[in-house]
Amino acid sequence: IGVDGIAPAVKFMMIRTVPDGDERDKDVANAIRYAADNGAQIISMSFGKPASPFKSAVDDAVKYADSKGGLMVHAAGNDGSNNDSVPNFPNPDFLDGTKATSFITVGASNTGKGNDKVAGFSNYGKRGVDLFAPGVQIYSTIPGGDKYGSASGTSMASPVVAGVAALVLS
Repeated sequence: IGVDGIAPAVKFMMIRTVPDGDERDKDVANAIRYAADNGAQIISMSFGKPASPFKSAVDDAVKYADSKGGLMVHAAGNDGSNNDSVPNFPNPDFLDGTKATSFITVGASNTGKGNDKVAGFSNYGKRGVDLFAPGVQIYSTIPGGDKYGSASGTSMASPVVAGVAALVLS
């Protein structure tokens, strides 16, 4: 029972950030700070939204995690949008014009069958998405007990990058 990950010896700290489907900025900021305060070296963030009413609070938390040496790996979003022109939050671009130094935004690559290398649902952008990782029909655990199934999304791709980062860090 279980699934082998990219970096099996890694210790995980699960933090519930999204209470029932709404990524509130205060919850995102608090989760990032909690992770940084409790020794997280890589923070995998598989959530996002098109607006950030209290972005300054999230920016402060990202700066805080950045100052502690944490790498933040964030899912690019599943709207099929260009993150260069339609922002997805959180992101590494601060309101003061500066940018986080340890923040990777991950899009979902397709299965490799056919000509489309980027999954049709994945957000993209030359500046707003750093790289792509497998994100289509990824077999994993699913909510609801000891269940397994396939899922697609940038939330399946960003943990792949976080796992590779953990291998590099080790």
